[in-house]
Amino acid sequence: MKLFVGLGNPGAKYAQNRHNIGFMALDRIAKDYGFSPWRSKFRGQLCEGRLGDIKVQLLKPTTFMNLSGQSVGEAARFHKIPLNQITVFHDELDLAPGKMRLKQGGGHNGLRDIINKRSGDKNFHRLRLGIGHPGNAKLVTNYVLKKAPLEERRLAHSITKRHSQWGSIFG
Repeated sequence: MKLFVGLGNPGAKYAQNRHNIGFMALDRIAKDYGFSPWRSKFRGQLCEGRLGDIKVQLLKPTTFMNLSGQSVGEAARFHKIPLNQITVFHDELDLAPGKMRLKQGGGHNGLRDIINKRSGDKNFHRLRLGIGHPGNAKLVTNYVLKKAPLEERRLAHSITKRHSQWGSIFG
C-alpha cells in the first residue's frame, strides 16, 4: 500500500491558493481514478482506491501545512506504511507552473514537520509541483497564499494524466 499526502491549508479561504496545489492534485487523482469518497480520519481527509494494481490511500491533512507530520504519522502508523512508501505532493517555487520533479526528503516547513515527527527520517518521496516564483523573496508569502489563476490550476490538474512519469513512487 502507498500513502499519497497532499500538502495545503484547510478551509475555503485557502482552497485554490498556490500553496494548496498538493490538495488540488489529490482531488484530481481521486476524481480521475474513481477513489472512494473523502472522509475525516487521522486529522485529515482520507480516501482510497487503486492506481493499476497498487492500493493507494490519499491524505489531505487538516492540521495546516506546517503541522502535517501529525496527520501523516497517524495514518502511516495505523496502516503500517513504511516511510519509503509515502509520497508527499507539494508546491515548489523553483519550478515553473505545470512542471514537476520527484525527489527524496528535505524541503519546506510542512516537509520538515513530517521529518521531525518521523525521528528525522527523510526516506520518503516528494513530488514537487511547480508554482513558479514571484521574482522577489519579499513577495513569496502573498504569492503562495493567493488564488492561482485558472491556467495554473489546469496545469496542476494535468499531473494526474502523467502518472507513468512518477517513476519509483509506483515501484
